[in-house]
Parts: sequence; structure tokens; C-alpha cells
Amino acid sequence: MAAPAALWRRLGGPGLIALLARLCNRNRNHRGRTPLVLLAPLLAQSAPQITAKYPSLGCVSPHGAHQFQWIGNQVPEFGISSSNVKILSTPSDFYETMKAQIKTSKTRITIASLYLGIGPLEQELVDTLEETLRCLDSSDLHVSILLDYTRGSRGRNNSRTMLLPLLRRFPDNVRVSLFHTPHLRGLLRLLVPERFNETIGLQHMKIYLFDDNIILSGANLSDSYFTNRQDRYVLFQGCSELADFFSDLVGAVSEVSLQLQPDDTVQAEEGMEHPYEGDKTKYCEAASEKVMGVIEDARRRQYEKRSTNFQSERSASNIEPPDTWVYPLVQMKPFGIQIDELVTETLLTEAERGDQLYLTTGYFNLTQGYMDLLLGTRADYNILLAAPEVNGFFGAKGIAGAIPAAYVHIEHQFYNEVCRHGQQMRVKLREYYRDLWTFHAKGLWFYSAGTDLPCLTLIGSPNFGYRSVHRDLEAQIALVTENEELQQQLHKVRLLFGRQMSSYPEGDHT
Repeated sequence: MAAPAALWRRLGGPGLIALLARLCNRNRNHRGRTPLVLLAPLLAQSAPQITAKYPSLGCVSPHGAHQFQWIGNQVPEFGISSSNVKILSTPSDFYETMKAQIKTSKTRITIASLYLGIGPLEQELVDTLEETLRCLDSSDLHVSILLDYTRGSRGRNNSRTMLLPLLRRFPDNVRVSLFHTPHLRGLLRLLVPERFNETIGLQHMKIYLFDDNIILSGANLSDSYFTNRQDRYVLFQGCSELADFFSDLVGAVSEVSLQLQPDDTVQAEEGMEHPYEGDKTKYCEAASEKVMGVIEDARRRQYEKRSTNFQSERSASNIEPPDTWVYPLVQMKPFGIQIDELVTETLLTEAERGDQLYLTTGYFNLTQGYMDLLLGTRADYNILLAAPEVNGFFGAKGIAGAIPAAYVHIEHQFYNEVCRHGQQMRVKLREYYRDLWTFHAKGLWFYSAGTDLPCLTLIGSPNFGYRSVHRDLEAQIALVTENEELQQQLHKVRLLFGRQMSSYPEGDHT
């Protein structure tokens, strides 16, 4: 794949894709889509085409003939009812919903986050976990928590010290796993100080699962994310297959992570290669096998189940057809897994003239591949990003305090590139500002040409930047719906952000 990608860059990237898009316009297939999707592997700098063992689930299902069904060629497709989906809007909604879900959990609680804060709100969350474990039969409820090792170990009081009492009191019910990137090892691990070592690579997934209910978000478990740090959140209720998938995904990463012990030491799972003391290649291969095994096992189960249902005479009358589809997208470049990158690039490639895409990130640092696509395709893009005053690092001490200015510089560079290509009317930037708030939302809304409501959204942990693509462990979903009420919910959140946005630039930035 490297050779075609290099050839693509030499041929001029954005200019060529614009030309090909015009040529392909005459060659649409019967669904109104162009063969432009076939160019996606050329746009990726290193993302390989994933070879699926099973055909698209749409091939064996009479339902789900939506325009994004091609995503099912790469990942499991979960067809659900829109009535099982609830869009949360505010940090307090997120926090209160989590506490309520913990209190009603009976069999499993699975949490994946970057870290757990050390304030009173975080302590209340831990206390809620303890109360729920204490009230239930000790053999019934199992709690699995996955955090990042470097971020979760920062400082004397940290995520580990917050969870140790829970681990000591319920050693048979609670598991705390700390992912340590395989790239932080040897002399580098010894020399790079705290905080800076987090730039090497992180566990960045945000998954909050309670029995068969699951919240997917970009929010961490810290007080600001519960009060005045704006993010995005979606709650799926009674979706057992989807919950099983994300439980297995977190479990796979947990197995290749270090396990927190009651004495605050850590140990690798028995039989597993150590992430920074063992052989790096063997570790990454084992981790890749576990994660890809989760994805392929889910696709196999779905293929077998839906093949049986399709052939059954009962299926047509007894099974309610879904109006909403969920596709989990995983990006773990350290393990050679680049599914999210491939799907995101293909989405940007497939966008046609008249389509409206709203892309948001709290940290604006698009990869070159994403920038080339934004500048070269024909859809209209609105990029929603954080004003420097609502960047989470604004006002921080030391080098971290300069981070907002660095993002402003990147923003200026990108806008100048937009102007250089004469794309100001098609690619627009808007900054989020809200007094005493910060902005951490990420994702995408896709409005097909001629429609006022989004039919697809991306929501989860990736920021569309270099770290999300190349260094960190990320997971998000592509949520596709034909239900107007759910589309309205998605649209409402996007409008909520828009009310706090100002156009960019507000002055002369040339």
C-alpha cells in the first residue's frame, strides 16, 4: 500500500481527487453512489484494506439497505430499534445517568477511560460502585475497569489510589487493568518525565457499560467532565449484542494490560508478554490477535444468526426490522489495527456535492490525509473546534499552558491552506466559546444532500489527529439511522454546539 500512497502524493492529492470526482459523477451506480470508494486505499498513508472473512451482513439480511451499508464489510453491524437509543446532552446528564446505571446493574459493569479523577464527584462514583457491590450477592456482579497506566499513575494521589479500596474489599469481583503502551520502554521510559510520557501513547477509549446498557462518549471520568466540560454521549439500552461486543473489546485490551494488585503493584497477566519489558513485536502481535479476534468472532456470530433467520419462514413476520445500525470502529495503530481510519477516510471520500458534514474536535490537529480529503472532495464542511479560552489546557502552568496557542497556530495554517485552494465557501471553521466552560466534543454529523437532518454520526474517543490515528487506542461508532425522531435528537445536539459558536476568522488571519 505504501507505493500507491506515495504515487498519490506525487500526483497532487486534492487536485486529482477533485478531477476524479467530476469524472466519476457520470458513472454512478444504481444506488446513487460513485465508485470513488475504491480510491480510499490510495488516500491512506498506511491504512491497509481489511480483508473480511465474512460477506457484508446486508447480503444475508433483507433489511438495512442504507447508503452506508458498506461499513459492514469491515466490522460487525448491529441492527437495533431507535427506541433503544438516547442522546445525552450535558455533562450532568452523563454523570447522573452513570450513577443511575451503576445502581441498577446486576451482572456486569465494564468501564474503559483514560483516567479516573480524584475529586469528590469521582469519589461519589466509586462509592456508588461499592454500595452496589455490597448490596448484591458477592458472586453476581463483576466490575472491570480499564485505564491508562501513565495517566492513571500520575501524582501521589491518582486513579490507582482511588480504586485500591474497592479492589481490596472485593478482590473476587473487581478487576483494574492499566494499559501501558509498548512504545514507552527502555531508556525512553527512564528519561521521559511524568505527563510528558503520556505523549508516547495512551488507552483513550471511553466505554461505560452496565449489564446490557452502554454509554459511548469522548468524556473521561473527572469532575470537569461531569460539570462544565462539553462532550458528546449516547446511551444504548437493552442492546445485549452491542454490549457483549464492547465488553469483549475492553476485555481483550485488559488481558494485554498490567493488572493492579491490592498492594498497588502491577503484574502482567500470566502467559502474556510484558508490554515494556518483553519482546515488543510478540506483544503487539498477541494484542492484535486478541482485538481482531473480538471483531471477527462478532461478525461470525452475526453472519450465522442472520443466515439462519433469513432462511427461516418465521423471520419475516416475527422479527421487527431495524431502523438504526451501529458499526464499532476500532483504531489501534500500535497493534496494526486501522479500521476507524479507513472508514473515516472512505466517508470523507464518498461525500458528494450538496452533502453537509459537520466535524468537531476539541484538539484541532487533523492528519494530512484527512486535510487532503477535506480540501479535495466536493461536499461542504463545517469544522467545529475549541476557541483557545475553552481549550482544556488554557491557563495551565508550564509548557502545557502554551498548548492552546499551538492549536491556534495549526488552525491558522489550515485556514490559510483553505484560502490558498479557494475553498472558503465550502470549508468553514467555527470556534466554540462558553464562559467558564471547556470543549472536548469530537465526532461527525453527515447530512445527505437536500436533507435537514443527519443520517449518520460518528461518536466516541478519536480526535481525527495524529495521536488518535497513530499512537493511542481509540474506539468510536458509526451510528446510522432512518428514524426521524433520533435524527432530530442528533441534530439538536449539533445545534446546541452551534449556539456557542462564532465564525472563523473574526479578523484578518492571512
